[in-house]
Amino acid sequence: MTDTSQLSRRIAQALGETPADRVIRGGRMLDLVTGDLRAGDIAIAGERIVGTVEDYDGAEVIDARGLIAVPGFIDGHVHLESSLVTPFEFERVVVPRGTTTAICDPHEAANVMGTAALRYFLDCAEAMAMDLRVQLSSCVPATAMETSGAELGVDDLLPFASHPKVIGLAELMNFPGVLARDPGVLAKAAAFQHHIDGHAPLLSGRALNAYLAAGVRNDHETSRIEEGREKLAKGMHILLREGSVARDVAALAPLMTLGASPYLSFCTDDRSPLEVAEHGHIDHAIRHAIAHGAERLAAYRAATWSAARHFGLTDRGLIAPGQRADIVLLSELDACRVERVILGGRPVDEATFGGRAMVAPIGRGSMKRGPVAAADFAVPATPGPRPVIEIIPGKIITGRLDATLPGRGGLAEADPAQGIAKIAVIERHGKTGNIGRGFVRGFGLAEGALASSVGHDSHNICVAGMSDADMAAAVNRLIALGGGFVAAREGEIVAELALPLMGLISDRPAAEVEAGLRRLRDALRAMGCPLDDPFIQLAFLPLPVIPSLKITDLGLFDVDRFALV
Repeated sequence: MTDTSQLSRRIAQALGETPADRVIRGGRMLDLVTGDLRAGDIAIAGERIVGTVEDYDGAEVIDARGLIAVPGFIDGHVHLESSLVTPFEFERVVVPRGTTTAICDPHEAANVMGTAALRYFLDCAEAMAMDLRVQLSSCVPATAMETSGAELGVDDLLPFASHPKVIGLAELMNFPGVLARDPGVLAKAAAFQHHIDGHAPLLSGRALNAYLAAGVRNDHETSRIEEGREKLAKGMHILLREGSVARDVAALAPLMTLGASPYLSFCTDDRSPLEVAEHGHIDHAIRHAIAHGAERLAAYRAATWSAARHFGLTDRGLIAPGQRADIVLLSELDACRVERVILGGRPVDEATFGGRAMVAPIGRGSMKRGPVAAADFAVPATPGPRPVIEIIPGKIITGRLDATLPGRGGLAEADPAQGIAKIAVIERHGKTGNIGRGFVRGFGLAEGALASSVGHDSHNICVAGMSDADMAAAVNRLIALGGGFVAAREGEIVAELALPLMGLISDRPAAEVEAGLRRLRDALRAMGCPLDDPFIQLAFLPLPVIPSLKITDLGLFDVDRFALV
């Protein structure tokens, strides 16, 4: 809490009566109101900006000649677990890219560990250097059409509601439950009317009206321009997503005008450290939007001011007196080329991450599943075509096709000629032992298999492959690792990445995770897979709230009809 002595100190430094703690000098500032580039100093007292445009003396001077200052970037919706690293490694990766605030929904971890996951992320948020806000996971599990490791009702969430790091209710994924007025879903919505994050892929018309009438405020699942226009027209705030698999910024960039910018922001949702290392984080979303026609000022507003105001964080999003001194120094605006980051008034360096009180990780031993055999993946042959999941690259939305598959000994087989692999989801929480089986097109595999313990949102084991033997080899190695990603070929494990914390997160530094992901990608490409991030693509195939055809441990699921096939 700010006291009068702090306020007095800020006022004295703003007036120039005493030197500022730090002064950023020699650069220009992007005015998010007018779009002008303004010269002048930026004076900082503690973690607050106290002066702009005027000249100031400072105890420390940061040379910004040739650079442009913009506010720190805000990721409006992220499942931090999908970065595959702990919160403390996550910030090491994204803060140097300019992301100084993130709005996190830990529902991946919560689907495995329940309230223990919420406590873990809140404890981490209080110890981290960046400002991590934690939304309370609304859909644990996402639907009744899968087996999760935990369940959270409204009474489980309410004890966390007053935590200073909590904004509100995380994405209300079960929009069919909202429309059907499911009592459990409505109880959560009623308890968090002050802020509810949305999740409404392709929802429109009266159904969209009803979803918004329940108190939902935003959506990060918009993927089509007309869909975006309808949602904006109905007052919905849209988060343009640029994740590792779901990449919607290019399609939605024409929405990003000055007029619409207060109702738009950016998010990553799910983005791996390999993707951040190679392309960036919110900085990538900004330059990608501008490259695809977004107005530059609108893009920077969306990444900062608009996101801050939408989430009620009125102390940030502008470079102005009284605001948090979260500042990104850029050498190029359109390319969003980050040179330096100021976090809470201090330049980001190794010391930024060195003095944190680390929180002990949780979730070891979460793989409660015995070994499998090749015979566990057998699928009886049927006459005529059968439904097949079709991957749409760059989307988590899937298609459905009907294909006739080859058979042998009364069993249906994968078909490399049609690019169709077998897929299975194996319950791993020690509850049912279910195995859902089906077929998928889009991995491009000529041989081998890939398996993952990351399977949104209940996080059962998901495996796809061209042979049952390779699928079994990959799954059994995955179980032995305690979770992770595995690639198998001709019965041998050719690449792997252990994720022993809840089967979702590595206990190793981000650089090691990035290197492991590169090895896995190379191994899958050698098997014929062209996807940029095949394991993240695989992880979304069990998600039964994203159209159109998915698979859970209960079997193939038609999201459009909301029924098992």
